[in-house]
Amino acid sequence: MKELPVQIQLNPEDKKHLYEQIYEYIRQEIRSGNLLTGEKLPSSRYLAEFLQISRTTVDMAYGQLVSEGYLEARPQRGYFVCAIEELYDIPASGEGRKQHRGEGLFAGRPGLPEAKHTKDGMECGKAYRYDFSPNAIDMSLFPYATWKKITKNILVDARSSLFSLGEPQGDLALRVTISRYLHASRGVNCRPEQIIIGAGNDYLLLLLEKILGRHIPVAMENPTYKRACMIFRSFAYPVSFIPMDENGMLPDALRKSGAQLAYVMPAHQYPTGIVMPIGRRTELLNWASEKEERYLIEDDYDSEFRYRSKPIPSLKASDQNDKVIYIGTFSKAIAPAIRISYMALPAGLLERYRKNCSFYASTVSRIDQTILNEFIQDGYFERYLNKMRKHYHLKHDLMLRELKDLEKDFEISGENAGLHIVLTDRKNRGEEALRACAEDAGIKVYPMAEFYMETPPCTKRKAAVILGYGALSPEEITEGLRLLKAAWQK
Repeated sequence: MKELPVQIQLNPEDKKHLYEQIYEYIRQEIRSGNLLTGEKLPSSRYLAEFLQISRTTVDMAYGQLVSEGYLEARPQRGYFVCAIEELYDIPASGEGRKQHRGEGLFAGRPGLPEAKHTKDGMECGKAYRYDFSPNAIDMSLFPYATWKKITKNILVDARSSLFSLGEPQGDLALRVTISRYLHASRGVNCRPEQIIIGAGNDYLLLLLEKILGRHIPVAMENPTYKRACMIFRSFAYPVSFIPMDENGMLPDALRKSGAQLAYVMPAHQYPTGIVMPIGRRTELLNWASEKEERYLIEDDYDSEFRYRSKPIPSLKASDQNDKVIYIGTFSKAIAPAIRISYMALPAGLLERYRKNCSFYASTVSRIDQTILNEFIQDGYFERYLNKMRKHYHLKHDLMLRELKDLEKDFEISGENAGLHIVLTDRKNRGEEALRACAEDAGIKVYPMAEFYMETPPCTKRKAAVILGYGALSPEEITEGLRLLKAAWQK
């Protein structure tokens, strides 16, 4: 592709970083069809020399394009344009979503839902020295003094209205803040009136059942987040479990399931860590658009924490037919006890909510909503997330360094994002054997089998375990992995 370097015009005075300018140019060329499937891009070294910039800058741009599924990195060969089915369904201009790559207050800082598949360090009376939980978070850096100060100021200045019931969807001020936050951080364009605030994702899914109706068939990835599955089953929703490949949920299997809803985690699938590329996202959006009553539920649970590139744009950001129900929460981004989640409804479901569900009172205290709103608006949330991203990044890199000794025995995946890593066994050992060896050493690990709702048919799945590092200190990670390696390498 000889013409690419000539046409890229970098502007050092632009607020966007140079790698963002390169990323957006190549992305636009692919989306508009100027770069064809299979076409090779210049090497990062060549492009860096031509543009007179650091090679690292080009590598960051290429890395982001690979993460989103626009490019494929082939060892010893270079970068090639991926096949992206029916990309014309997504407008090439990106109009109305430009800001999610900008330098705004919340750029690159998406919300997160509550911890998944909750575990603690005790199980059936068994105590563990180190629990590598995939969902636990680190509260050691939480700005307690700031939270107390905001709370005190609000209560000192509180008026009687603050103690009234409030709006069913949540306070307008917080909904405005969330809509701006989603636009800037995740490319989601929604009006404040489309947002519903609730105490946790469980409540929002319960409310969604009242909006959509009873006995709606729903499809879920397999493996998946079990708690959501149990909630759907409590509605008497027929649940189908759709197999996955390296790109996520299989669209053909989804069509055969007869589902009207599909519950997906495209930014970082739990628990596998798969990042759904743009081509597969387009296929799912096309599936939803084929029939009027089909919708995708996007659980954007930990897209904030990426360590090698920018956060992946949300599925909702590419939704041109109003088919994505977007759910997020502040429970994991700030603290589990916050219990403030939000749901952005498609405009087509908003009138149905007002007609059938607007009599449900908000389940979140107005005082808590006001505290959170000030925490975000005054910039404390942004600074806290920046700090936590760096903090988790250090733990993530430490995990990968310590796991190098196990690369002959395990394939390491799910890295560079989230708060857990997946180890897939290369030696045909069973997950129960791996778990038992770890337990004997006082280590709690999480077999992948715990997250499967159905055994994959006609396949011999390799044993895999999940190691989370969010709540462990660097010293605990180092010592825990030392014990784990000794147990597994006997």
